[in-house]
Amino acid sequence: MATATGIHHRTYRAELRLRHTKAEWFRLGLVIVLLLVVPYVLNTYWLGIANSILIAVVGAVGLNILVGFTGQISLGQGGFLAVGAYTSAILSTRAGLPVPVAIIIAVLMTAFIGALFGLPALRLKGLYLAIATLASQEIIMFIVRRWGFLTEGKGYIEVPRLPFIERETFEIQWYWILLPITFLAVLMARNVFRTSLGRSFMAVRDQDIAAEAIGVNITRAKVTAFALSSGFVGLSGALSAYYTETVTWERFTLDVSVLYLAMIIVGGLGSIAGSVYGAIFMMLLPALLTEVGQAAGNSIPFLNDQLPAIKNAIFGIAIITFLLIEPRGLDRIWSRMKDYVRFWPFRY
Repeated sequence: MATATGIHHRTYRAELRLRHTKAEWFRLGLVIVLLLVVPYVLNTYWLGIANSILIAVVGAVGLNILVGFTGQISLGQGGFLAVGAYTSAILSTRAGLPVPVAIIIAVLMTAFIGALFGLPALRLKGLYLAIATLASQEIIMFIVRRWGFLTEGKGYIEVPRLPFIERETFEIQWYWILLPITFLAVLMARNVFRTSLGRSFMAVRDQDIAAEAIGVNITRAKVTAFALSSGFVGLSGALSAYYTETVTWERFTLDVSVLYLAMIIVGGLGSIAGSVYGAIFMMLLPALLTEVGQAAGNSIPFLNDQLPAIKNAIFGIAIITFLLIEPRGLDRIWSRMKDYVRFWPFRY
């Protein structure tokens, strides 16, 4: 790690610590303070954006486990989000299960479905695997659109509001629900890669043949990566179902899969922190563009009319820019900024 240059560990326990320096602890404390202050300084609109970011972070972390850490490309994110959302909504509304139990079962169900669709990864790589995961997206979307049992013929599932959620403080209450869940999900994902299982994922990513030669069970690693990744994504989908109070297939199209893939590309592949940065960036970008468009709409009338097209164009430009200029994403940019401050006034 670039931030750990000059830090020498005498024990394995010291090396495995999540934070190694006082500066890292200070930054963590500062982030916690900012997160605690957020609901008191943002209005309802921006607090809603913050809640959407928290949900997106969980899904982006899950996708990065598979793509960034295991090297298994996936275009089926939207489909797995749908599995989590539909499963949790059906279990809580029709089966009458408590919401936490419904969410847990939805996570397990999504992990199981992800493992099934991950079986082709044992034989396929690269573009061929991407096409296979794209097929999983289309299969799941076909089922949720055509199988009337899921929505009882209505085309959507209406999820009752949680009993303790009040209309006046809807966004604030959801923020305090989503914040600890997202924090625990990120912490869990971070800890996975301090274990032998996480290291086996990275070994498969770097060179699966060499990993197998040193004793890594390739079959178990790939299938487990798909299951673990899908579990995180299922949690994100379940949370979105209860937050939006409506489950419909339009929320889980291929565009959503591309959006989540863009999050981890922009944030940084193979980085849990990068998943967080990418989710924040890609969720804030449309909102900021909308604000700019509305502010400039009076002086530039055509801007409002072309705003959706402009958003798509900037969305694509952002991805291309990061791929060309900084393939390791926002996480690497942040690391360089920290190194600059640490070593200033020297160049290295």
